[in-house]
Amino acid sequence: MISILPNILFAIIFIFAIYHFSKNVKKIYRNINLGIKEDRSDNKKQRWLQMLRIAFGQSKMIDKPIVGILHIIVYVGFLVINIELLEIVVDGVLGTHRVFAPYLGSFYDFLISFFECFALLVIVSIVFFWSRRNILKINRFWKNEMKGWPKSDANYILYIEVVLMLLFLTMNGADLWLQNNAEDLNYIKAGSFPVSQFFLPLFGKFSVNTVFIIERTAWWLHILGILSFLNYLYYSKHLHILLAFPNTYFANLNPKGKFSNLKSVTGEVKMMMDPSIDPFSAPAADEVSKFGASDVSDLSWIQLLNAYTCTECGRCTSECPANQTGKKLSPRKIMMDTRDRLEEVSRNIDKNNGEFKSDGKQLLGNYISNEELWACTSCNACVEACPIGIDPLSIIIDMRRYLVMEKSDAPPELNNMMTNIENNGAPWPFNQMDKLNWRNEL
Repeated sequence: MISILPNILFAIIFIFAIYHFSKNVKKIYRNINLGIKEDRSDNKKQRWLQMLRIAFGQSKMIDKPIVGILHIIVYVGFLVINIELLEIVVDGVLGTHRVFAPYLGSFYDFLISFFECFALLVIVSIVFFWSRRNILKINRFWKNEMKGWPKSDANYILYIEVVLMLLFLTMNGADLWLQNNAEDLNYIKAGSFPVSQFFLPLFGKFSVNTVFIIERTAWWLHILGILSFLNYLYYSKHLHILLAFPNTYFANLNPKGKFSNLKSVTGEVKMMMDPSIDPFSAPAADEVSKFGASDVSDLSWIQLLNAYTCTECGRCTSECPANQTGKKLSPRKIMMDTRDRLEEVSRNIDKNNGEFKSDGKQLLGNYISNEELWACTSCNACVEACPIGIDPLSIIIDMRRYLVMEKSDAPPELNNMMTNIENNGAPWPFNQMDKLNWRNEL
């Protein structure tokens, strides 16, 4: 009975971790669906290719070759090393050890060797990334919005990944030592260990029991660390590890400079241009309660998915001409604020048994200021720069629409221009009869 207690304990921990993770996934799904429905089911082939190219192929990371290649190493390493989780889970539940080794033969040796090489490459890459962030202090990592939790979160992830890789190598190194020096423990002689074999001198001074405890401790800490990391993702910017795939699949396929039109406004214009249309004939379902967006519930589910997917890498902000000239706008902050407000709404819903009760706050004003919105030049540099297809500009435009169409709150220069267009048919303050006087100067 005592011998199966570790297996029972492992199964309980594993089930609890997966349950908690699935609970968080459901919450994210619910929160994203608080947004307005938008159909992105068109051009399926093009969308699949876009997802494979950008999310899986990391195509937009290679514009910075060194950083891009190292990021791909960390990404691929994260994927391939976690393949071993399949064996760890089976071993943990059944009480076996390297259960797949007898069935895979020499290919198993290749896999372990491959995993170890990637583990070493991941450690080297992470040291590089940590140095860029904390020693070289690359400017985009030290903007105002990256203080407090966002700054700490970025470093926590780097520390966690290094610890997980070191635990993986320690576990393998101790396992190799026990294979060669502890016949009584029946450790299967399997695997090739090109990296962890250099750990062997460290174990030579210990007894068999001590090395066994080290191996088991590293094994447990490795799997517990991975399960903890899985549930940490919900609170971290590294949620993009999962959401980058749907985000790139559902990304906007239209040309970057094409803005969406409000159907309600288009309908009103058509009625104004066609006197035969009865203005009262439109069905009630087409009525719009609000133009533009002032809170997260006014945004589309795509925009909310964007907010959850943001990696906080800052490429958008570093490319933003408004930010470069000292304006208050930071496209990264727009996405972070949207996610923070969405999480605040989520907590409100949880607290009130599934219903949202007004808290007197909204995204516009409490999180994002008018000054930030009007600083945007609508150049799409942020959209082009994002490595996973996030669109901060669409949120900015929707919130501007609210300010103009609901609040009549635009900068004086824009109000003057719109008044001139309304009165004179042109943005300049000239009388209709004087519009063509420029010809006399030619």
